[in-house]
Amino acid sequence: MATVELRFSALPEHVRTARLVAAAVARRAGVDEAVLDEVRLAVGEACSRAVGLHQSGGITAPVQVVLIEEEKQFSIEVGDEAPHAVPGERAPGDAPGDADVETDEDEMGLAVISGLVDDVEVSAGAHGGLIRMTWPTDQPTGVLP
Repeated sequence: MATVELRFSALPEHVRTARLVAAAVARRAGVDEAVLDEVRLAVGEACSRAVGLHQSGGITAPVQVVLIEEEKQFSIEVGDEAPHAVPGERAPGDAPGDADVETDEDEMGLAVISGLVDDVEVSAGAHGGLIRMTWPTDQPTGVLP
């Protein structure tokens, strides 16, 4: 199993770099060429979402992207350190509409990702969130195209 880790400051200009790295590693891992645009778009959406959450929450920690090459599959994990509210709960001091705006933006971003990637797992909690996206590969691990 080969792994590449990328950490970047939560700035929109770094999302493009994350997309390019993800596409290059996906190509090397054996992801079908026809799917590489979907990989780029999904990673861009996930990273943009993480950057937005960090910026709106005043979080200075970097966004983390982990690219994992396994036998017969390639996965990308995009993690943020923004606290995510449990559905139905509000943080003290939040106005009733505040949580709804973040939830609507999150839901739209996640809907775009789900439309691009068949295998998506989303987890979130008080210490951050993680989006794991997985694509099949057509070659054994570590073989260059």
